[in-house]
Amino acid sequence: MKYITFVVPCYNSESYMRRCVDSLLSGGEDVEIIIVNDGSSDRTGEIAEEYQSKYPTIVRAVQKGNGGHGSGVNTGLSLAGGKYFKVVDSDDWVDQAAYRKVLKFLKSSCEPDLLICNYVYNHLDEGRAKSMGYQNVLPENTLFTWNEIGHFSPSQYLIMHAMIYKTSVLKKSGVVLPEHTFYVDNIFAYQPLPLVESVYYMNVDLYQYYLGREDQSVNEKVLMSRIDQQIKVTKIVAACVDLEKVKEKYPKLALYMCRNISIMMAISSIHLLLIQNDEAISKRRKLWEDIKEEDKKLYYRLKYTKLSGLTYLPSRIGSKITVGGYRIAKKIYQFQ
Repeated sequence: MKYITFVVPCYNSESYMRRCVDSLLSGGEDVEIIIVNDGSSDRTGEIAEEYQSKYPTIVRAVQKGNGGHGSGVNTGLSLAGGKYFKVVDSDDWVDQAAYRKVLKFLKSSCEPDLLICNYVYNHLDEGRAKSMGYQNVLPENTLFTWNEIGHFSPSQYLIMHAMIYKTSVLKKSGVVLPEHTFYVDNIFAYQPLPLVESVYYMNVDLYQYYLGREDQSVNEKVLMSRIDQQIKVTKIVAACVDLEKVKEKYPKLALYMCRNISIMMAISSIHLLLIQNDEAISKRRKLWEDIKEEDKKLYYRLKYTKLSGLTYLPSRIGSKITVGGYRIAKKIYQFQ
């Protein structure tokens, strides 16, 4: 029995992927590790094959043409044989003590549709880290539903790194991530949520999210250069779930999901402001207009929600307030 399928999408990852894969191998025969080489031009594919050769019952190396991070996740999900499914990016890793606790839990009789753990913003090269947990929002060490969750603070939201879905729930959700597109993890962490009927939260710092590479997609300058992809994903997330239907069964989840869209709108709006040219301002206006045309009720909710609404303030003064607030939040929460 494979309790967890770990998928490690890799693209030119030869210099750091071993740290990631080695951290997962301690799961032994209870896990499968699918390393997806996404058309790399370095030794990534060779390293993946080395692991498969050395650990043939644990590691599977998949060689494919370049399709982007989402394509790697899609490939891994299509091949997954484990009861649970988790994506671990090739520059990240898992904490060993937390990993042992998580695996022990997943081997128990308790089988939630979604297991949530903390993740850590790890500025490894600078020797600092910040744990992002959910102690104030989610009941600990017990099964619960979305109707029992609390209120998320401004710095809190569910991201791919915190989530371990039951594989069958993911497949039932029909989630397919766009190829050649960054930021698709937002879709993964959003679209399946209404199908999750039971949740379990372990207050352990499992996922170590490495921050520091200049070419990371979350780097401010990189995000600005890829703003069209951020906008694309924001629109997909806003349209992929009927929040009115979710509200009928899970009103607190519907509120959270609306807030999640609000965060994404804020990120898009802020970085368009940071670009500081007329084209970016026009894109910002069009993003809001497109949301309004697609779903007026959602548009007005977002406009009058603190997170996204405060990033769509009129005038230059409003823009300066928005950027200033972003700078303060960035310093406090150390997200990049």
